[in-house]
Amino acid sequence: MSNDIRIKKGLDIKLNGEAEKTVEQAIISNYSTIRPEDFHGVTPKLVAKEGTLVKAGSTLFFDKSQETVKFSSPVSGKVVEVLRGPKRRIDAIKIEADKTQTFEDFGKFDIDASKPEEIKAHLLASGCWPFVKQRPYDVIANPEKSPKAIFISGYASAPLAADLDFTLQGKESELQAAVSALGKLTEGKVHVSVGKNGNSPLAGLNGVILHKVSGPHPSGNVGTQINKIDPVNKGEVVWTVSPHDLVIIGELLLTGKFNAERIVALVGSSVEKPRYFKTIAGSEIATIVYDKGVSKDGNDRIISGNVLSGKQIQTDGNLDYYSNVVSIIPEGDDYELFGWTKPVFNKVSTSRALTFSWLNPNKKYDLNTNTNGEYRAFVTTGTYEKVFPLDIFPMQILKACMYQDLDEMEALGMYEVAPEDFALTEFVCVSKQPHQKIIRQGLDLMLKEIG
Repeated sequence: MSNDIRIKKGLDIKLNGEAEKTVEQAIISNYSTIRPEDFHGVTPKLVAKEGTLVKAGSTLFFDKSQETVKFSSPVSGKVVEVLRGPKRRIDAIKIEADKTQTFEDFGKFDIDASKPEEIKAHLLASGCWPFVKQRPYDVIANPEKSPKAIFISGYASAPLAADLDFTLQGKESELQAAVSALGKLTEGKVHVSVGKNGNSPLAGLNGVILHKVSGPHPSGNVGTQINKIDPVNKGEVVWTVSPHDLVIIGELLLTGKFNAERIVALVGSSVEKPRYFKTIAGSEIATIVYDKGVSKDGNDRIISGNVLSGKQIQTDGNLDYYSNVVSIIPEGDDYELFGWTKPVFNKVSTSRALTFSWLNPNKKYDLNTNTNGEYRAFVTTGTYEKVFPLDIFPMQILKACMYQDLDEMEALGMYEVAPEDFALTEFVCVSKQPHQKIIRQGLDLMLKEIG
């Protein structure tokens, strides 16, 4: 069964620096660093203290508020440092990786003969549960609640996103194992979305409802697909899983090993030869950045994730736990004299006021991080609605978050949104408001007050 989803509202931002479809082995990282901030809303309780020897798959910490949710080490080695912040908050756990990796053996899992409770317990014990997220609130799924459906987006429409049709090649058995197991945890359906014109390994899975997606970004966002297929209402829960995380779950079920290896796209106009690398979650970012044609002296921004919703990391930073793309673009810290009075030919804009990107829709750009303006009060322009395909009023929900009106946030559809759904409205915002931060703070308030 196939159901087409065609998105008309949105904006494709075409940038130079798309990854060439070749995969190289990244330099083996000497250290792997796991940061609890990657798992929003989690308060970590440390298990592996400094000096502890761990295997790949060993528990590093668990969530204080949900002790069954464990977080595993992506590598084997020795915990050499636990970085702490204010009030002894755990900021990072640094592991010196062994030259030869060893894995915890969780045992091969018989999915067909297993009950849902056994599958859930296996995923929790092995540290694979953090890959399962939920709406509302866009946090790690509560294992005590059953979802009405599970959504998997195999179509990446964000600027310079990794091509999932390419990175998932040869992983059909792992994907099928993961989908079969997760399908037992819901009484509803498992919805899988793929590109309409692509050739995705996800398209041949059994036990799923297949949707073919077309249209501009954010058509690939799982939030857009949830809104079009089965919106989240008050009291309902849906789960989401990224395809590259499905591979890790599937391999665990088939082999008993927690293998946090992933294929990462190194992209952006500051990269001499953009391509794909095989590395491990938490690896030093320098192992794929500075050895592969990026100048150390360049004034560039390194982003773990895509350019719209990714997280800035420093030159000595690490790949975060969920990302499958590293974007590097020029830092926009220069001032453009009379920039607002001159015709603009080298930038993307939804407006036709002295901007001409609409004349050449297939042109690719070398954009930097400059916001081309400064923070100011909201201006009502109708621009957000042009790039926001969800059946929600974007400006009204942003304002409700800012003045913390829980009833209004609830009525406007806050239960089904995540910060990434507002990345495009933030990009086109003439008021330069931090939309994703506003939505994140609103979701945190609802989680605290309503739960």
